[in-house]
Parts: sequence; C-alpha cells; structure tokens
Amino acid sequence: MTVAFVAIARPTFDVAFASELAVAALGSLSAIGVEVAGTAELAMTDAEVSRLSEAWAEVPVEALVVVQASFADSTLVAAAAATTSAPIVLWGAPEPRTGHRLRRNSLCGINLAAFRLANDGRDYRYVFVDPAEPELGALLDAALSGPLTVGESRAPAGTTPGSTGGALDGLTGSRIGVIGRHPDGFEPCGYDEARTLETLGVYIDQIALDELFDVAGSMPEQTLESIMADLESRMDLGDLDHDSIEPSVRLHAGLSAICQEKGWDAVATRCWPECFTEFGGAACSAQGLLTSLGVPAQCEADAYGAITALMLQRGAGPVAFTADLVDIDRATDTAVVWHCGLAPFEMAASDERPRGTVHSNRKLPLVSEFALKAGTVTIARVSQSRGTIRLALGRAEMLDEPRPFSGTAGTLRFERPALEVLDTIMSEGLEHHYGIVYGDVVADLRSAAAGLEVIEL
Repeated sequence: MTVAFVAIARPTFDVAFASELAVAALGSLSAIGVEVAGTAELAMTDAEVSRLSEAWAEVPVEALVVVQASFADSTLVAAAAATTSAPIVLWGAPEPRTGHRLRRNSLCGINLAAFRLANDGRDYRYVFVDPAEPELGALLDAALSGPLTVGESRAPAGTTPGSTGGALDGLTGSRIGVIGRHPDGFEPCGYDEARTLETLGVYIDQIALDELFDVAGSMPEQTLESIMADLESRMDLGDLDHDSIEPSVRLHAGLSAICQEKGWDAVATRCWPECFTEFGGAACSAQGLLTSLGVPAQCEADAYGAITALMLQRGAGPVAFTADLVDIDRATDTAVVWHCGLAPFEMAASDERPRGTVHSNRKLPLVSEFALKAGTVTIARVSQSRGTIRLALGRAEMLDEPRPFSGTAGTLRFERPALEVLDTIMSEGLEHHYGIVYGDVVADLRSAAAGLEVIEL
C-alpha cells in the first residue's frame, strides 16, 4: 500500500515538539510496511503544502495521511486534500498533561479539519494515537482500510429525535452579537443569519472589530479603575502591572458597553490576531469577565458557540464556558477541555485562586489560569455540521485533578467511554468548541430540542 504523507503545523505552537511527532509518524508508517510518498518536513503554509505534494503528484496513492503535528486551521488540510482524490486520514496525537503550555493541541486540529471535510463531502478517517503506542498498527490499519461508518446521509447511530415545538425553547427572540469576521480556516464559527433566525429564532448582529477597538480605546479612566479593582480582588495578578493589563481591561469595558447599548444576550468576538497585534492585549479575561456578568462571551467570532453558551446559561446557569477538547487518555478514560484563559471565575476549583498571566502562544496578558472545579457538567453544542442544524449533547463528571495545561482547563470523564465520544465527534464532523455548564440538564435540553436531531455525546 502506498500513501501520501504531509505533516502540518503553525509557528505559534512548539515547532520542535511538532517536528518530533512528524518524524515518528513517518517512521511508524514505514515500520508497518506502508510505502510513503512524502517527508517529515513541516508544512506551515498553503505554498509549503503544495511544494511537498510534489512527492506524490505522479504516484498512485491509496490514502493521504495528514499529521496534525500541531494545531493548524483547516486551510492547510484543505490545501492537502486538493492534491488528491484519495481518502484522507487525519492523525492527531496526545501530549503529556504537564500543567504547563499546551504545546501541540493536535486533537483540536483534527476536530476542526473533520468539520470542513465532512461539510465538503470528502472521504476521511482519523486516528488519535502516539506513534509509540502498541495499538498504533491496528488503528492505522483500520483507518487506511475502511471509511467511517457514522455520519453518513442516513440518520447516524447514537442520535435521537428531539421533541416538537419551538426551536430550543428559551432562545427564541435572543440577540447574539458578532464582532469581526471569524479567522480563515475556522468554518465552524461562521453562520447563516436567515437560517439561524428561521431554525432557532435567534437574531445575529455583526459589527466590525474596529468598532470595538474605538469604543475600548475611549473608555474613561474611572471605568478602567473600577474593573482593575475588581480583577485585583478576584485573581492573583503576580508581576503584571496596570499598564500591561490595561488593553485587556479596555477590551472588557468596550465589550460590556457595546453589549449593553445593542441589547445583546451573548457575544462572539474575533479575538486574534488583531486583539494582540493591533490593540496589544488578550481578549480572554475580558470575555470571561463579561460571562460572569451574565453575557456569555465567545472567542474566534464563533456565533453558534455563543448561542450554545446562552442556551446552557439559561438552562442551568449562572455561567457557561465554551472550550476545546484537547486530549483523551485511553488508559484512564479521561478527556481534557481547555481554552487559553476564557473561563469565568465562578468555575475555578474551590482551593485555587485564579491567576493572571500571559497568553501561552502570544505572550501578552491578560488570561486567567485555574483548574475547573469538580462536579457534574452538561456538554453541548448547537451544531451546523454536515449542513444541518442539530444539537450535540452529553453528560460528564469534571474531576478533582490538577490543572492539566496552562490557561483554564479541566479533566473530565464522559458518561460514555471517551473514545466512543471521540468517534462520534469525528465521524459527525462536529465543531471544535463545546459548551460546558455545571449541573445535569441533559434531559431538559433534549426535551427543548424542538425537532432538532440530537447527537448523543
């Protein structure tokens, strides 16, 4: 069997660590007798993917293996997919839960890629395994020899119908703000305004990111001082001084003022790169503070992430957090949910005072850092995967364990086996952001799903 091979990454993650995965993955394919067309050189741009694809341009290949050596948006996977009509195998790998920086974020990358490939109608499969694990050979063989069986046009296994009635009771008439356009390669963050109103009864308003910057830049000193005093009372700022955190404080003040003026119930903001490169600060803590005030705030201009958080807040409250699924451990049957520093203070473990720090990739403040508190949680996503609005829904237990990575993160155990949950996520091509709220409101949300297909997580 001959396969094409490319490893993709982004320079904002740990490039050396990504290279190690690429080399090991390439070697492991050769070790199980697969002929490989490609090299372990990392591709970080579309142009680099195109150049590396010359290795299989004239070679008949039976699959294209794309190693997510670090997180990368879907544009690199799409560029690779355009080089062949062969089935695509997305390969992600776990990384040690060190309590420090998320160096690779590979799982989130293949999750994001699956959404795009599913919506594009491509034949794709996946593996999530370290090249050194004993299960590697069997997992690769399964991925290379057969397609995913869930998530076809028929009603997929593991789903149930919702009730009849108004769509997602409690959301009708809500107004979501979107500030700026979502980053390229983040298709799950997009939306169809008319379809959203027709199906969910939710209005979406969009404004330019510059409008936020203008409002934030003009906030009075008295307002900023009040926010800084609130931050100092609720978190340990360490060596961070007022000047360094002022951009984030201004972003919070601006977001709060705009949401109040426009009557938004939730908001989704294009948080990078411009909040860092043009305004000089992270929007993470700014959004977490807003969530604490009762207005769920979402990163990456993810409109349906904001809708999900609002649904969860109204269903269980008082706050909801939307995070990436970044790791699954086979041995312990646990998973990690994480985001840079977006979670509201109310979700912090009881024995841990939130700490203010810098963004792990961009090295600018202000992000929060703490472990998520233990307790039963509901996991959900109002999804647009495969071109249909559906509701993904599950239950889990957040465990009393140390913070697995920097930022705001928690280790949980799903009600179902974690690998089954991952199979559902990947085969359905679900979004890479999942809403989390404390409490068990699965039955209530299923009842309120209003004819939407419910995907059981």
